[in-house]
Amino acid sequence: MSPSAPTAAGSTVRGNRLALLVVGLCWLLVFFDGLDMFVYGSVLPHMLETKALGISPGKAGDVGSYATFGMLIGALCSGTLSDRVGRKQTIITSTAVFSLASALCATASSLGVFSIGRFVVGLGLGGLLPSAITLVAEYAPRGRRALIVGSLMTAHQAGGILAGFVALWTDSDWRLCFWICVIPLFIGVPLAARYLPESLAFLQAKGRTAEAAALADRYGVELAAPGVKRAAGEGRGALAALFRGKLWIQTLFFWLASFGGLLLVYGFSQWLPSMMRAAGYDLGSAIGFVIAINAGGIVGMLVGGRLTDRFGGSRISAIWFACTAVGIGVLSVHMPLALTYVVVFLTGLFLFSGQAMVYATVAHRSTDENRGTAVGWVSGMGRFGAVFGPWLGGRLVDNGSHTAGFTAFALAGVFALVFVSLTGLRSLQPAVADTGGAGAPVSVAS
Repeated sequence: MSPSAPTAAGSTVRGNRLALLVVGLCWLLVFFDGLDMFVYGSVLPHMLETKALGISPGKAGDVGSYATFGMLIGALCSGTLSDRVGRKQTIITSTAVFSLASALCATASSLGVFSIGRFVVGLGLGGLLPSAITLVAEYAPRGRRALIVGSLMTAHQAGGILAGFVALWTDSDWRLCFWICVIPLFIGVPLAARYLPESLAFLQAKGRTAEAAALADRYGVELAAPGVKRAAGEGRGALAALFRGKLWIQTLFFWLASFGGLLLVYGFSQWLPSMMRAAGYDLGSAIGFVIAINAGGIVGMLVGGRLTDRFGGSRISAIWFACTAVGIGVLSVHMPLALTYVVVFLTGLFLFSGQAMVYATVAHRSTDENRGTAVGWVSGMGRFGAVFGPWLGGRLVDNGSHTAGFTAFALAGVFALVFVSLTGLRSLQPAVADTGGAGAPVSVAS
């Protein structure tokens, strides 16, 4: 055996450990993200019954839209920001923002103050997710990018499960629930500041080779050969690069698919407890459905990520959105409680991972220079759906039209299905492969 073999093997092991460190820390932060996002939907039925802060179904939909509008702004800003100042700094700042804003929600004396708090929460939540996805995608081992992104997104659903349990444990004491959402400020932020490394691909793409070399040496990993630099005439920005040649068509289709997907994720998941309550289920079961749908989401992320790495993101996302539409349609029919839990679980399995695989596919097709921008903008433009979904659900529930709500959200699944299918056309896929892991070349499989 050559003397270099053990060194290479050791470097690979340490590189895998570094990837696990990145995924583990980002998983923790996204877990808190999911808790903060879903806790509002979990306590909402109780807030409506007690008319806390004078809230009504229509006003509740507006508040939900304020949060997702904040996420829209946060996602659009974070994508460009993370490509300029780095993934780590954007992740830490975003986590601090939504944690502090949760304290404002917990102490709110009026619905107006509570709404401002949820808007600021949205800014932080919207900034965290695209940056975390970008970072873990860049550290993902060759051929495992979608699986790693799917694994990260299980944290979002795990946070949603905890949100349901928190509502049950606190007897839906909404102020206490939002105080619990301040915890990441004291746990997640310090851990990320101390241990989360910056992206090697980002440092190399920015010409910060000395920092990249120091980071690689610290963790015992090998740097990939530098990629091809963009010519000076091409320096109009990472956003403009998404519209060069035929890429503008692919970009537009991904944005539209993300619109439909996030309309489902934030509209349907937020209003599920209230719609099921209006459909005749008791309050405990309605909150239990939040736990079931997020548990299904965890399974779906892992299964969807593995299948995406093998068969391509556009194809798997299309199938997942189709199954989501069917599941939501079935839930409009009142069924025995046990069967309803099964359908909710299966719907969650497809609902959340369908959108997550859109993110994974965009990250896979992007270059090191504009990956943060590409993921941030597909997330940000999709947030228009996230804004519209909670508002739509609020209006339908306020009018006593919970059945129409199931129909509307099922149609959103069909909408996302159509456009994500179009991104799979070979004529729209980029000819240049992106990079995986720490810049190692991978083939375009999605």
